[in-house]
Amino acid sequence: MPQKKPCRDDYTVAWICPLEVEQIAAMEMLDEEHETLPQSPEDANVYNLGSINNHNVVVAGLPRTGNCSAATVIAHLKRTFTNVKYGLLVGIGGGVPVKTDHGMLRLGHVVVSEPTATHSGAVQWDHGKAISGEFERKGFLNSPPTVLLNAARQLSVRRQRIDHDPVWKHTQRINISRPHLRRFKFPGVENDHLYPADYEHREAGVSCEDCGCDPKQRMERLMDEFHETFVTVHRGTVASGELVIKDAKKRDDLARRYGVLCFEMEAAGTINDFPCMVIRGISDYCDSHKNDIWHGYAAAVAAAYARELFFHMPVEEVPNSFERTNRPFQLPFDLAEISAVPYFVTRQSELEKMHKLLSEPIGRRIAILYGLGGMGKTQLAISYMKGHSNEYPVAMWLNAKDKTTLKQSFARAAEKIQRLESPSAYVAAALESRDPNGIWKAVKRWLEEPMNSRWIFTYDNYDDPRFDDGLIRERPLQLDGTDLKRKLQGTEDGVGSKAFDIRPFLPTANHGSIIITSRSSAVNFAPSIKVGKLEDLDACLDILAQTSRRQNFREDPSAIELAQQLDGLPLAIATAGAYLDQVAMSCAEYLQLYHDSWLQLHQEAPRLPSYDQTLYSTWGISYNRIKEKSLVAALILRQWAYFSNEDLWYELLKEGVYHWAGWLRELTDTKLKYHGIMRILCDHGLVEADTATEKLESSGYSVHGCVHAWMIHVLNQEHDKEMALTALQCVASHVPKETQAKFWITEQRLIGHADRCMEIMLQMETDEKVAWACNPLGSLYWHQGRPQDSEILYRRALKWLERAFGHDHVLTLNTVCSLGGLYADHGLLEQAETMHRQALESFEKALGPSHLSTIDIANDLGAIYSKQGKIEEAEAMFKRALEGYEKMLGYEQSLGPSHTLTLKAVSNLGIFYSRHDKPHEAEAMYERALKGFEKTLGPNHISTSNIINSLGGLYFDQGRMHEAEAAFKRALEGYEKSLGPALAATHVGTLAALENLGKLHLRLDRFSDALFCFERTQSGVEAVSGRKNHDEAEFGARETGWRTYVYRDTTAGGG
Repeated sequence: MPQKKPCRDDYTVAWICPLEVEQIAAMEMLDEEHETLPQSPEDANVYNLGSINNHNVVVAGLPRTGNCSAATVIAHLKRTFTNVKYGLLVGIGGGVPVKTDHGMLRLGHVVVSEPTATHSGAVQWDHGKAISGEFERKGFLNSPPTVLLNAARQLSVRRQRIDHDPVWKHTQRINISRPHLRRFKFPGVENDHLYPADYEHREAGVSCEDCGCDPKQRMERLMDEFHETFVTVHRGTVASGELVIKDAKKRDDLARRYGVLCFEMEAAGTINDFPCMVIRGISDYCDSHKNDIWHGYAAAVAAAYARELFFHMPVEEVPNSFERTNRPFQLPFDLAEISAVPYFVTRQSELEKMHKLLSEPIGRRIAILYGLGGMGKTQLAISYMKGHSNEYPVAMWLNAKDKTTLKQSFARAAEKIQRLESPSAYVAAALESRDPNGIWKAVKRWLEEPMNSRWIFTYDNYDDPRFDDGLIRERPLQLDGTDLKRKLQGTEDGVGSKAFDIRPFLPTANHGSIIITSRSSAVNFAPSIKVGKLEDLDACLDILAQTSRRQNFREDPSAIELAQQLDGLPLAIATAGAYLDQVAMSCAEYLQLYHDSWLQLHQEAPRLPSYDQTLYSTWGISYNRIKEKSLVAALILRQWAYFSNEDLWYELLKEGVYHWAGWLRELTDTKLKYHGIMRILCDHGLVEADTATEKLESSGYSVHGCVHAWMIHVLNQEHDKEMALTALQCVASHVPKETQAKFWITEQRLIGHADRCMEIMLQMETDEKVAWACNPLGSLYWHQGRPQDSEILYRRALKWLERAFGHDHVLTLNTVCSLGGLYADHGLLEQAETMHRQALESFEKALGPSHLSTIDIANDLGAIYSKQGKIEEAEAMFKRALEGYEKMLGYEQSLGPSHTLTLKAVSNLGIFYSRHDKPHEAEAMYERALKGFEKTLGPNHISTSNIINSLGGLYFDQGRMHEAEAAFKRALEGYEKSLGPALAATHVGTLAALENLGKLHLRLDRFSDALFCFERTQSGVEAVSGRKNHDEAEFGARETGWRTYVYRDTTAGGG
């Protein structure tokens, strides 16, 4: 009979069995077995699929016993089988010989987890801490899901009311006459040996009979406790831990303390993250006499009980393929980042062409929409995505105006991914790093996941393409100055300064749908559709009617003529309609205004293309009307030319008040007044309000790129220096400090405006205001991963400051330090050293050797010397910095020995000593830093854990293995408490500590422990960077070597 092959969404129950003997028993309990299904290469689990009583079941084993292994398997299973609601953890366990309502607990019985008055059904007995010499258990494990508790109770009721036992009957499904299944046979009551707790086994690894354990010490099992065809089931508390219990006294002590019936090793790694019931067949008594004779039968009775449970669980109706949801990959289309106009007229022909391209059954699908600005390409893409939302669980809009803006859109996508029910570890790690390049690559990787195949992404506004060899080339930092004008004009190789190749940003997986919109016909690497003027007069009249909120245009000859004059340009028609909505004017009167405006514009700019003349004429009419209503509103349209076209917000403009009075002060007097003036612009169809709500400050306003071009070329035909400086001061003043909460979000909002300010600088001579703005903008570009732009600004500021104030002025020196720090950060150590030495000498003269700025420079210079291998110079600088921080005249209260600056200097010196073979000096520095960080930041802070890990490494190098192991474990615990388990699993500190602990285990011949640590480390690295495309090749090579070494020594009998 051929195997069935349901899809992944059809499976609703997981059956987890840690050992091979347990997995065999599980497979024997299935009514039918199903074919295997494809799964992600990231999922290393091996699944067996089948069904019991119409429940589709996923059977999964573990690579090794233990809570960590169970947690890993469950995490992968949940991502692969997203409709699995709950699970059964089925296998063998060690029993506590106590009396329950069902008699004395003996071998071959079954224990099922069930909440009691004091516990949830399971406890982690080895999780806690020592308090006053006593071990106090910490934490709480979740109860089994209600549906399973109800099923267990119903099963108990039924078993007590019928003459035969269905659980025992299920054990007979295992054909023990087959040679390989004989171990599942009932061993017999005579082999149930229970000894007193204080009677120890004579010789490890030898049976009781062979080593001479006294048979008279055995506690006999009463025959009336045994029923050959009835399996006794006890319900209560199961204890879970990482260690096997082979001590009867410890067993009894824990049992009395927690009311435990059974001990096992996987529940704690499963229950809190996955609704689960524990079912254990009792195979030993957790004493020194334990042996394997009962393993098979105990596994059989546990599996038989689990099978019978399926006959008392409700069979859920699995949604059909059109109703299913894929929870880990479900990101519905959100219009918060893009304005969908209400007047969009369906372009049925273009939509049909798009659907033909995007509905191909195989492969990655791309449709490129190209055409002039204002034709409705964005709205066409939105219309398609909304119309086909039921086909794509994942949908996202990205702004591809330039590389920086695109990366910001990817960052917002990453944040949405992390709010999903099953977030991604590598996306979380990328967000934590705040590295723009790491974030977009993580989102791209998420889209390339094999199970995330039904998504659609729109890359909008890709109007400045660059195609050469398909690669994005980054220019190196300039070491001898930069031609600012050449850089900003983008005249290198005839390529625009913001031009980039979009192809590396597209997912490469053989699935998914992509829409790209562009004004350039050069974007032709995939099938393209031209979006031109509206040919249908009725469609033009529909836009006019919707935006003006008037009717009967088809009967108005002037309306028809107006639509024809506006030449099928949706943006121009919408602007005219918005004007008619605000003014009591007929179409004939507006048509006359349009002719007058067109003639005036034609006289002023006779070479302007007719397309631009049409748009600019309609906007000119609206601008004149706005100026009549509010001069401030008209001025903000002019001022907008010196900002980016996107996301202009209240607090940003408020910064300009401190530098310029007049109309800007009036605009930003109150938020209410500001939004009222912006409302005027929105009503005239020139400005759109940003509906996104996740902002640290006010939401912003945006204008179409074509409108922005009109602001620049028509409203500002002559460069306005005052407005240019206003924009520059607004943006530079708003660059946040790193101490501000979520500073990186504000930085991302500013970067587009900073780019516009860079362009404006071409038209300006450097003066005090421009030079002042260069430093904060340089810092902004540095943080956003654009060192070339940062260098340009620092050098421009430095040139002016040296000329204006001299080489030794504090402002000049601060800029020197910034430029030196930029060079050091990018490995240009000689240039960084020159800058820092110049700054140090000048600060000593200007401020004195004990000033904080002087000390900071000395500390930084020490780090540069250390990287260069200049050992004596580095040590001298580190010592000088440390002494300076400690003594800090006038700062005793704010700095001093316990300040974090002092402690970081101590840490730097410790690292330096450790690297240069001075272990005693290093240990003294580390211990001092540790004591200070514990006092100042707390015992679990990341800085504290870093020092503990470094101290462990020092102990390891000295052969102090016991101290090293304690340090590595404490560091791991600190990272987990500080970051949480999910983030800690991929944090660089955690991975370093795990690697160190693995090396220690390997040194001590603990091969399985070493391999466990190395595999966890490798999993963390792969979660962040990906198995196939990450940059951690060096670690991969080390891990491969470890695995080979561990395997060789294990097979050779080494462990």
